[in-house]
Amino acid sequence: MSHGARVIRTGVSSGGPAAPPAATAASSAGSDAELVDGAYFRSCAGMLKVAQMISLLIGFISVNNYPWTDHSAYSYFQIVTMCDLVMILFFYIIHIFRIYRKLTCVSWPLAEFLHYLIGTILLLIASIVAASKSYNLTGLVAGATFGFLATILCVLSIWSSYKVSCITQSTSKYC
Repeated sequence: MSHGARVIRTGVSSGGPAAPPAATAASSAGSDAELVDGAYFRSCAGMLKVAQMISLLIGFISVNNYPWTDHSAYSYFQIVTMCDLVMILFFYIIHIFRIYRKLTCVSWPLAEFLHYLIGTILLLIASIVAASKSYNLTGLVAGATFGFLATILCVLSIWSSYKVSCITQSTSKYC
């Protein structure tokens, strides 16, 4: 025999009329039934992430498929591009499958802003090192060029995520 309190959920508030069960099921099904956010594919942020991933992948492949003389500089470039690519893909999946709605304990705009800030600085350093060590070797120059392109695209993402997370919060009265 249990002596604890029991909670019975009715779905009806004590102060108002009861909503029909079909209406509440239809309203919740419309927002949660779709597994993939199709609007994010066509949004500016979604296309920017895809462009970043493509430029990072091309930069990685260009450096990876070219024989080089200074192994450490290009290994650093490859590690930074792959880590950045994986993290951008992670945040892309977070937005596509709306995981940010389920995991509310993480500040996703802040996490994405910090990722882009740190990743962009590391990518800029890696691209500068790769460009300085390329010595007019076409594959290495192409890898460094796509690294710089990805850096510019990441700076655009920093600006847009800063605009969304910081400016929006500072203009609202209540956080």
